[in-house]
This record gives sequence, structure tokens and C-alpha cells, in this order.
Amino acid sequence: MPERFNFLRPERLLRLLLLLAMLGLVPVLATAQSDDSGDGAASTEEAAAEEPAAEEGPDLPANVINPEISPEELELRLIPLTAAELEAAADTWRGIAREQTQAVVDAQIAGTTGDELAAMTEERRRLFDNYTMVLTAWDKKGGNADTIAEYRAYRTAVVTEGTRTANIETLLAELTRWATSPAGGLEWAKNIGIVLAALFVLLFVARLVRRGASRWIGRVPNLSKLLQAFLVTIIYWIVLAIGLMVVLSMLGIDISPVFALIGGASFIMAFAFQDTLGNLASGLMIMINRPFDEGDYVDVGGVGGTVRSVSIVATTIVTPDNQVIVIPNKNVWGDTITNVTASATRRVDLVFGIGYDDSIPDALRVIEETVKAHPLVLEEPAPAIRVHELADSSVNFICRPWVQTGDYWTVYWDLMQQMKQNFDAAGISIPYPQQDVHMHTIADAQEGAAKTA
Repeated sequence: MPERFNFLRPERLLRLLLLLAMLGLVPVLATAQSDDSGDGAASTEEAAAEEPAAEEGPDLPANVINPEISPEELELRLIPLTAAELEAAADTWRGIAREQTQAVVDAQIAGTTGDELAAMTEERRRLFDNYTMVLTAWDKKGGNADTIAEYRAYRTAVVTEGTRTANIETLLAELTRWATSPAGGLEWAKNIGIVLAALFVLLFVARLVRRGASRWIGRVPNLSKLLQAFLVTIIYWIVLAIGLMVVLSMLGIDISPVFALIGGASFIMAFAFQDTLGNLASGLMIMINRPFDEGDYVDVGGVGGTVRSVSIVATTIVTPDNQVIVIPNKNVWGDTITNVTASATRRVDLVFGIGYDDSIPDALRVIEETVKAHPLVLEEPAPAIRVHELADSSVNFICRPWVQTGDYWTVYWDLMQQMKQNFDAAGISIPYPQQDVHMHTIADAQEGAAKTA
């Protein structure tokens, strides 16, 4: 056979046959071979019968892949579709969006600008919105995450590049068209107005709920004011959060990613806000165990004052000279807490000294009469008045009357003043601290040494 007819050799014809078979032309080749050999045709038919039929994509309702369908209708029609059907729909919608993108690119190459190009770009945006809606539904029903990410990347790349390559005139026309479109700026303005109105209504409703909850919680016995305020605040914010989520859901906004975001961020926040979480836990312990309440006078970490409020992270104390001190709850709960006003009554501890030359019975009588005459001193428990100490320069008496907690400082200051006045009237002295100093001269020292010798 001549060299130029080498391509007709049997082995080369077989390779060509296999190549055409791989390209899907087996039926055509089978028909061509039937003219040469009946056995070959029979074997080819048997092989074709043994091969499984090619898998076809699922049938989709025509409306689902209709480019003119509205977003509202498309969202409803996507509900019954399976993941496989949604995959096919996503592929179809990508093709539709691609065709519109090609039309926009052709118009840009042809020099089209202004409103005409803006209208084409707006149509592309609408088609991509429907395309994104299909991807979202597919993702919710268990679609392959990598494939969906690839589909989303296509939309992002097209929109980004389309915006980057557009001129200023086209961008302004697109912005104007979007702002005046019922599905664009007007819809956003409507949604923002709905959200603002809903927030106003939610604030009003939350305040009503807070007021009702405050009245109801206030009737619960053995519940501190701090815990009451905390529970009422929690209820207030829960009502706001639930109401806001309902409003966003009604607007068609998917709020499920928010919960996923909160769950993922909680681990990071746990490490980043360790001190804050410690204050939070301490604040809850304070509210539950109630070592003090609002209005109590406490001494915490060397700071004494009246408790104004306790938030979830800090305690606010007002000192007697009207300084406002904010202490982290971790420092409060981790330190010794002295609640001065926790009990209804308190004992006033006083010490009075008289000179060694004065009469002890007369001093006891004056102290007892002065204490008994004060109207704020309680009869029960009875005051304790005793000789307490023989000090360096005085005989000291303890005077311990009991009073109502709110009268502590009034009685303390009154008895201090009245005791001095009554001692003076009875001729009893209150001595200053004194020491006896004996002076010895050198001559006295020598004389004493001589006597000793």
C-alpha cells in the first residue's frame, strides 16, 4: 500500500473508531460497521445493550428556571425541590446569568454607555440575585459545600470585575437606576423604615414588659433588689432580641448565620475576656448569695460606703463624702465583705477614762445616768458599763449601749459630748496621758555608790 494511504491501516482505523466512541458517536459507527460484517453489528448491539443508559439530570419545573420569574415566586417554588434538583437549577441559573454577563461585555466592547448599559447591568444583578437564592436553598438542603463555594465565587468574580471595568457614567446611571428601582433602593428604604418603626414599637413593648415583670418579681419573697434589677434587665433585653429577630425574619433576612457567628465567637471571647467573665460570675454570686443589697453600708477591700448599684460586672459604692467608687465584682467577691447595716441593731463601743484620784462609783453612776437618759439607746439588750483597764495614766471604763443601726453615729457623737459635760459637772477629771520622770545628779550617783561600797 502506498505511503500516503498508511492512515487506512486497520490498527489506525481501530484507534479512530475508539476515539469516536469516546466522543459519543458509537451508534453512528455501529451503523457504518454493519455494512461490513453482520457479526460485528450484532456484537456492537449487544455491547450497546449491556451499557447502562447515560444519567440525565432531574426534571425541573419550567417556572423555576424562567429568567422572568420574580424573587418572591422563585423563593416559594424552591421550597419542595430536593438537593439534586437545586443543583440542576443552580447550574441552569448560572448559565442564564452567564449569557446576560456576555451581553453586558459585548455592549461594553461596542461602546454602549449610560442608561442602556445600566439597564443591562441591572438585569444581570437581578438574575444573579435569583441565582444566589437558588444557591442558598441548595446549601440549606445539604448541598456540597465546596461546589456551592465555587458557584458563589463565580458570581463574586463577575460582579467585582464588572464594577471595576465600568466607567463613571455607567456607575452613576446604575446607582440612579438602583436607587429608584422598587426592588433596589426603594425596597431598602422601605425595609429600613420597617426596622426603625419596629425598633420603636419593640422599645415600647419591652418597657411595658419590664414594668410588668418588675411588679411581678417584686412580689417574690426573699429576693434581693440586686437580683430583681438583674432579672428585669435580662427580660428587657430578651424581649428586644426576640422581637428584632422576628422582624428580620419577616423581612426575609436569614438570621441563622448570626447564631453560628455567635457560637464561633464565644470561644474567642472566652479567652479574650477572662477578667470580664470572672466579674460576671462574681456578680451572679453576689446577686444569688446576697451578702449586701442596694442601700446597705458595706466595707469592701478597704472601701466603705453605701451600695448604689450592682451591675453584672461591677459594684458602685458611694462613700460618706459623696465619692463614687466602682469596684470590679471579682475584687468584691474575692475579698472580705463587711455589711454594716445588715442587722437591725448595733452596739456602740465607747471607752472613757478618769484620773486615779477620782471616785470609781461616782464615774459609774454618771455614765449610767447619761446613757439611760439618751432617748435612742435601747433598753434591751441592756448597756454594758464596766471598769475595763488600769492604764498608764487613767482608769478606763467601757460603755456599750445598743441602738438601731440607723442611729449608730447619732448616739456615738451625742454620748461623747454629754459624757464630757457630765464628768465636768460631777468634778471627775479626764486626765491627759502622763509620765513621772525622776532626775538624778552626778553627786547623788557618787553618794549612792559610796553607800553601797
